[in-house]
Amino acid sequence: MKKTINLLTLLILSSTMEFAFADYDLLVKNNCLACHYIDKRKYGPKLNEVAAKYVNESNAAEILAKKIKSGGSGVWGEDMMPPQPQLSDADALILAKYILLLK
Repeated sequence: MKKTINLLTLLILSSTMEFAFADYDLLVKNNCLACHYIDKRKYGPKLNEVAAKYVNESNAAEILAKKIKSGGSGVWGEDMMPPQPQLSDADALILAKYILLLK
């Protein structure tokens, strides 16, 4: 029984890590890291700052996904984020959910 529980735990953790790596790969694939780092400021805000900003929003993932696709300025100072229309709605939502986990 104990071996079964350990095996199930291992499977759950490994599948979760695989999704986390896949989401990080989506950041890389879409060149998000050209302007954003997770915990250091580059051109845009730190991704963990973005997550902290939306922590109390009930529909944070949808709001952030929309901002990712449409771009914008003025939220984080004078920096401007260009729109990312090449992203599918599904990928924008995956990125938003991943970013929100970084708080």
